[in-house]
Amino acid sequence: MIPDFRRTKIIFTVGPATESEAALESLIRAGVDIARLNMAHANHEWTRAIIRRIRKVSARVGRDIAVLMDIKGPEIRTGDVSVPLELKAGEIFDFTVKPGADRENAEEVRSVDVNYRDLVNDIRVGDTVLVDNGLIRLEVLEKHNAHIRCRVLIPGELKSRRHINLPGVKVNLPSLTEKDRADTTGGLEEGLDFVALSFVRTADDVALLREFLAAKKSKARIIAKIEDQSGITHLEDIVRAADGLMIARGDLGIECPFEELPIIQRRAVRACLANSRPVIVATHMLESMISQPMPTRAEITDVANAVYELADCVMLSGETTIGQYPLECVRILDQVARRIEREDDTENREVAVFTGDRMKMLHSAVVLANQIPGSKILTFTRHGFMAHGLAALRPVHSPILAFTPHEQLFLQLRLLRAVEPFLIPFATEPDATIENAIAVLRQTGRVVPGDKLVVATDILSQDRLVDSVQLRAVR
Repeated sequence: MIPDFRRTKIIFTVGPATESEAALESLIRAGVDIARLNMAHANHEWTRAIIRRIRKVSARVGRDIAVLMDIKGPEIRTGDVSVPLELKAGEIFDFTVKPGADRENAEEVRSVDVNYRDLVNDIRVGDTVLVDNGLIRLEVLEKHNAHIRCRVLIPGELKSRRHINLPGVKVNLPSLTEKDRADTTGGLEEGLDFVALSFVRTADDVALLREFLAAKKSKARIIAKIEDQSGITHLEDIVRAADGLMIARGDLGIECPFEELPIIQRRAVRACLANSRPVIVATHMLESMISQPMPTRAEITDVANAVYELADCVMLSGETTIGQYPLECVRILDQVARRIEREDDTENREVAVFTGDRMKMLHSAVVLANQIPGSKILTFTRHGFMAHGLAALRPVHSPILAFTPHEQLFLQLRLLRAVEPFLIPFATEPDATIENAIAVLRQTGRVVPGDKLVVATDILSQDRLVDSVQLRAVR
């Protein structure tokens, strides 16, 4: 039987194809959980308008979704060119960091400016320079004060403002740029739920953003994006420092050997499970559907693997920003996820490490739910710990019905696998809160008389609160 809920959450990126009220409504009704704003392609006026529009449409539909701002982070780009440059294999080509400076044999060697002035200090002779998502590959031959000289290995057409990747090179760019600070500030003023930090290299990058959010008195949660070798090297520390992880397979697949990418993805998912952190698998999920109405078989398998690995979320980028079939993409993710989730794969299930008494208590709740077919897990949280812990333990079949009195936390719980959030005020007496929650579940059709509920919450005992696991039958 098809379950009445989907455990794996869906993130979509807002763009020209999905920014209208009608498009947003269709996607929310189709079951998206989080809207992503890519600040590499957005200005403040558009961002404010879109966040307000998402809130408006969500309220009208009666299903609130969260908003994630993906800030640009440190990046290296080429400058403008008047006409595209056709680079040929074997050609000598310069990247200049001081526009207008004298270059040796400048009349014979073509060049383009780069926005990163310390490039000549960070790079070494023999290093690789990748341009435009790796479509053009060059090898560094020489370093000079104002430019680096390269040989073209893989030719291609170089246009304005193309992204540059430097595999294995540690660059000294700031992790949080002035643009990032300005973008985040504008988003926070509109009630942003998540901030995704690009090109996270160490846990210190996460700490810097957390300090910035604290200064703004924001409770937005931080999603760290791993996109290069440094992020992989410091993966465990980054996972522990952040509130969640995004496996950004676009740049990651350029910065690392492509055959390593599936291994990195699996390792990252397991690191998040072990540390009770949600994880997002992103980029190229249904890339062919930007222009085609049906996905490739390989894409279907890729989505299925993310679900098999127990990722919290799968994410759409170009598919829903400029794609011709955004609604169809969401429906396909939904359909594939539901089908894979019906498979009983308990033997390969990776779960959180049971450190601390509270995680052990939550583990006992999940074990109990796993042993009672058709049961549901009910929990209550003011800060998110109970819901995060239960989600990280990956119940086999039971949904996690998580109640909170805080609106922003209610939206942030949309990120967690198998968690269905509810917003209600908590009563003074814990038992009254439980009864109120069950009444809401009955009214919304989430439970019927006879359903078994495994309740993980605190109870009042001798004038103090203690954690408990209860088994209740809905009356």
